[in-house]
Amino acid sequence: MIARSKSRPIPESTPGGLNGLVFSSTTETLLERAEQLCRKNSVRLTPIRRQVLGILIDGKRPAGAYELLDQLQNLHGNAAPPTVYRALDFLLEQGLIHKVERLSSFVPCTHILHQHTEHDHEADCIHTTQFLICRNCGMVTELADERILDALVVATGNAGFKMQHSTIEIEGLCSTCLKNAPHPAHDAESLQT
Repeated sequence: MIARSKSRPIPESTPGGLNGLVFSSTTETLLERAEQLCRKNSVRLTPIRRQVLGILIDGKRPAGAYELLDQLQNLHGNAAPPTVYRALDFLLEQGLIHKVERLSSFVPCTHILHQHTEHDHEADCIHTTQFLICRNCGMVTELADERILDALVVATGNAGFKMQHSTIEIEGLCSTCLKNAPHPAHDAESLQT
């Protein structure tokens, strides 16, 4: 069960957009890319799915299902949990978002949305994601370091295992929190709980 947490404000909006919500130009560009990817896969990015994805992109921080529900209810008073969960399931299936298990929240996939070249996610394509999760402020940064993927492919292959997907969640302190910490040096022991 996803825990309800404090709701974030809805991204800046002005009347006239899709049901009154207009995203930043950067987010609109990424939403257009998502729509292209959906068309290519013969699926539809419905208005609700588009709004959920747009809120995640504009949000700059991970959001839980109930945070998204709160924001959708501000736009659509009748939005219900199944609406959000169906949208999230679709966006996960299409690879447009990731679930950060540690936080029971969702983030947009920077790998697929920011890619400037066509990339087919065929059966042999391995998508690996590493999330850096700040234990202080909750900021999540997605990495897609090919060296980590290469090491995982070798290690799993040596174990006789064919890897298809990998998500690694790494907890620590982001650069901002490190800079603002009372003690500049944080060793591994002080970060463990």
